Amino acid sequence: MDRAEAPKVLQRFTEGYNEAYRKLDRGVIARVESGPLAEIGNADMTTQSALTPGGNPNYPPLVLDDARFTIPKQAGWPKFFLADTRSNRDGNRWFVVFLRDSVKEPWRAAYLSILSPDKVPAFATDKDGYAEAVPAAKGEDPALATAPNAVSAAYTDFLRTGSGRTFAPGPRTTGLREDRDKIKRTPTFWTEFIDTPEGPDGFPAPALRTADGGALAFFTAHHRERRTMAEGLRPAITDPRMKALLSGDLKRSVTYTKVSESAVRIPPAKSNDRVVFLNRIEGVTTVKGE
Repeated sequence: MDRAEAPKVLQRFTEGYNEAYRKLDRGVIARVESGPLAEIGNADMTTQSALTPGGNPNYPPLVLDDARFTIPKQAGWPKFFLADTRSNRDGNRWFVVFLRDSVKEPWRAAYLSILSPDKVPAFATDKDGYAEAVPAAKGEDPALATAPNAVSAAYTDFLRTGSGRTFAPGPRTTGLREDRDKIKRTPTFWTEFIDTPEGPDGFPAPALRTADGGALAFFTAHHRERRTMAEGLRPAITDPRMKALLSGDLKRSVTYTKVSESAVRIPPAKSNDRVVFLNRIEGVTTVKGE
């Protein structure tokens, strides 16, 4: 892409994001977001519309400035680039990954990750300042400990089994499994977890080479959490945001469907390091009573 185009894409996204949250309009979200970010945005529109019918004209505008653009040279589609920005929401860096599926489609934001300034990686660049995208072809990447397109499947498998050495211990890996164990069986309900990986066809996993020989990768996964009540008890939904997403009848069980979008640091193959989560955002997209 033309470097001069990147600031315009970021401005279009920010303006569309603010318009969507003022009007609570899914159509605006669809124009500026795709992938997991759009799924989370659509659910937000539903929940906030239930809380503030008619829109939210006093929504505080999001400001993304001090932008640093990391643009890889790419042949074919889809294409992507990264905007590393400062936000008026906090003191972190907001990483927005923009994807474009074809020449006929606009750039849309597919991933948002929030990183503390000390976690921002240095990217490998050529003499002209362009970054290097990790090829999106399926299979292993000999330079990396794990191929970006394999991270989603490896992650959902780890959440299911707890086995393997792909991921470093932390709150989004071993910690999440520990949290789940606490609610698998309780005196009032038990919980089943189903984690579904996502592949490049519907949810590309864009990745950029880092200066240390590794990569910064972004990926999507879907998660279902089904809670079944003990005999004689019925599930209850008290959170008004969850009520807005509810369908079906709350008789014996309730299933929460969630989408997660993550930014991870993949180490080079020659190292003994593991994949580390830099950020993970998860949102509930549907709630179904049965």
